Amino acid sequence: MERRYFFKTMGVGTLAMTPFINYAVDVESLHAKDMPGNQSATTNQSATANQSTTGYSPDQTQKPAPFRLSLNVSTIRPYKLSVDRQIEACGKAGFDGIELWMSDIQSFQDKGSRLTDLTARLNDNRLRLENIIGFAQWAVDDQRRREAGLEQMKREMEITATLGGQFIAAPMMGVERLDSSRLDDYAQRFLHVIEAGRALGVTPLLELWGSGALSKLADVVHIAIATGHPDANLLLDFYHLYRGGNSFESLSLVNVAKLPVFHLNDYPVDPPRERLKDSDRVYPGDGICPFDILIPMLYQGGFRGAFSVELFNDGYCIDHTVEQVLALTLEKTRKVVFDNGRDGKSAERRNRRK
Repeated sequence: MERRYFFKTMGVGTLAMTPFINYAVDVESLHAKDMPGNQSATTNQSATANQSTTGYSPDQTQKPAPFRLSLNVSTIRPYKLSVDRQIEACGKAGFDGIELWMSDIQSFQDKGSRLTDLTARLNDNRLRLENIIGFAQWAVDDQRRREAGLEQMKREMEITATLGGQFIAAPMMGVERLDSSRLDDYAQRFLHVIEAGRALGVTPLLELWGSGALSKLADVVHIAIATGHPDANLLLDFYHLYRGGNSFESLSLVNVAKLPVFHLNDYPVDPPRERLKDSDRVYPGDGICPFDILIPMLYQGGFRGAFSVELFNDGYCIDHTVEQVLALTLEKTRKVVFDNGRDGKSAERRNRRK
């Protein structure tokens, strides 16, 4: 293997071609120094008086922000909106991007509507299509099901490309138990998906599920690296990392600069980690996730993609309109991402566990 190709591939699980760097975050010193991100290439070296000293600011008029704030439409699924209405609602709320579900797109098509109509709706609402959520069974042991799953992935990646998208989620759907002695076999299956997507300009993102078979960061990184392919990439999630019993400190070993999207959500003190369900996720900032440490850590590690809010909390939708839920979601997300917990409440919430 050529040296350059080797390092490109290893970018999934290392710090790419840079030396090993200690990414442990001293939050206080991090807040005290200036970071790049709000300055364009033409910005003068001297910072203006109102410029954020952290490099990302809650003042959304200051552009460009280092992260996009996006929405996974799981957050509003209880409203049962058609995909075109999901796009419109998300755009009006002020999000930068959106993650759509393939099942909603296919329902839209089944009613005789065209994909070009969705592309136009995305453009009209100035939304980036961050990622598509699909559930093809490309990784299962049964060969017939696996081949059918790969063909499904190909069809769904064609739809993604038609919509102008570049990424599609690739969870190990249908795999009930991960055999840790066969990680290289799973890597070969993922490689087939990557190669199919490359021909279409679509990259599958191997997704970690905290309560699923692929729940460990070490395993998802192993599989991605073992493909030996430079397009291998991951889809990570704060809730799933916690639910799977992973150490957040291990994120310092991942080249987060390569990640296009990171799922943003929070989780409560109770129930205990091992009993958490997807429906227990709460608004960012309402739980105990240490965003005051993790957001600066990801920034320092080079992440510049989308934080996409992914909730499954139907209770939020009972007494509120979709507009109200989206407005509150964006408000809380902005505070967490651009203030990153500097009010001390994040640490206060975490202390309740002790």
